[in-house]
Amino acid sequence: MGRIFEKRKHKMFARFDRMAKAFTRIGKDIAIAVKAGGPNPDNNPRLRLAIQNAKGVNMPKDRVEAAIKRASSKEEKDFQEVIYEGYAPHGVPVLVECATDNPTRTVANIRLHFSKNGGNMGNSGSVAFLFERKGVFKFDPSKLDLDQYELDLIDAGAEDIQREDEEIIVYTKFTEFGQMQKFLESKGLAAKSSELQYIPTTTKELAEEELDEVMECITALEEDEDVQNVYHNLA
Repeated sequence: MGRIFEKRKHKMFARFDRMAKAFTRIGKDIAIAVKAGGPNPDNNPRLRLAIQNAKGVNMPKDRVEAAIKRASSKEEKDFQEVIYEGYAPHGVPVLVECATDNPTRTVANIRLHFSKNGGNMGNSGSVAFLFERKGVFKFDPSKLDLDQYELDLIDAGAEDIQREDEEIIVYTKFTEFGQMQKFLESKGLAAKSSELQYIPTTTKELAEEELDEVMECITALEEDEDVQNVYHNLA
């Protein structure tokens, strides 16, 4: 009985950790959006996007409003968006997307995560060429009728549409991201998440033992408070 409870507790805390990380990440997205374009989502497309993404992870409305209010304060720190590059074990290329109020602290921590976990940090441009930046829109299948909208999505810039059991994923070129966002807003179609992501141009497969070593490095990076996203090319 005790062992079953421990397993359930572990899963529960893991879920809470993921939720807390998602809330922190979106809170920073909101802060950056407000600093750049003001606190009114009607006049700030990036803030509208952040608020929609907050809904997608069930972030409470009062926390969203508090994040907007905090970001509107002159005392609130500015976050810089920074990309760091490197290699995890077994030569797996990694891009680390950060939002930080202290780049000196962040770069030192990212370098430490790489070195402690069998990887190494690279120079700017050392692995970025292995990725393409794309718009990635994820939908609940019950809220997007592809039979009705598929051709419209293609006209709006979709270059790939993947149907999965639990979600529909629409990919656009980086340059078509804003156009797709406007189309979805015009049709009242709410994505669970809408993001610019770095997609690998080729993927790499590893044996299970090697994979575990790489995932230890990636997990350490993901758990850093300044890290927003970690991208790699593992299949």
